[in-house]
Amino acid sequence: MKNITLPIIVEADSDGFFVSCPTLQGCYSQGDTYEEAVENIKDAIKLHIADRLADGEEIPQVSVSLSTVEIAV
Repeated sequence: MKNITLPIIVEADSDGFFVSCPTLQGCYSQGDTYEEAVENIKDAIKLHIADRLADGEEIPQVSVSLSTVEIAV
């Protein structure tokens, strides 16, 4: 078993935290706290990868960058 590092995006709103893994399209989770959301996405990622490997698929290696844009409103 090897360790891999994947990017995640965590968004907060009034209901808690929503988290996704952009490398694994469709891999989402949530939690009441930031820490819970991060732990939940780890579980979701493990299941997602296990399903991909069971189907003979590879784990995608996608580069994700975070940037900002300025717009006038």
